Amino acid sequence: MKLYFTPTACSLSPHIALLEAGLPFDLVRVDLRAKKLASGEDYLAINPKGQIPALGLDTGELLTEGQVIVQYIADQAPGSNLAPPYGTAERRRLQEWLGFINSEIHKSFSPIFVQALDDNAKGFFKERLAGKFKYIDSQLAGVDYLMGKQFTVADGYLYVMLRWAERVGIDLSACKNLLAYKDRVAARPKVQEALARESQAQAA
Repeated sequence: MKLYFTPTACSLSPHIALLEAGLPFDLVRVDLRAKKLASGEDYLAINPKGQIPALGLDTGELLTEGQVIVQYIADQAPGSNLAPPYGTAERRRLQEWLGFINSEIHKSFSPIFVQALDDNAKGFFKERLAGKFKYIDSQLAGVDYLMGKQFTVADGYLYVMLRWAERVGIDLSACKNLLAYKDRVAARPKVQEALARESQAQAA
């Protein structure tokens, strides 16, 4: 498999999932602004959406959209317990979390990264995000991960969003459960490996 990624971007989520699942894959860096690979190849010829992440399968199929990709990864390694089996109540709960993180957290960051918007406009979205993170903080009381004791692909996704929150200066100091959770996920060896790989790629 090939994971098309950009350092510090949301592709860190499937990167973590692949390492946690113990699946073999190659990293292919994408310059999102130029829509080019390091080789100079046109990324739009591979993924017309022009976005990351994308996962190239050994069959030649290309998967896009982070929620789909991380669930596919989890299902290739059921022993990793990165996702409950399809058809179960637990799987629906996982999908609920993935949907919430994608629509209510991830997409709300987009305006903050737009240089043309002034600080007041960005402040509105930061405040909105802080409220969403406060809700998640309440759901983490007394549990290690979003689904309880088991780390899942939803945790890898949320962790990336928490890194973004720190990056743009969203104040989460009151969210004690969430901050402890962030440290807990960050301490996982495979998460550290993914961060190291991306840091190395960024410095290259």
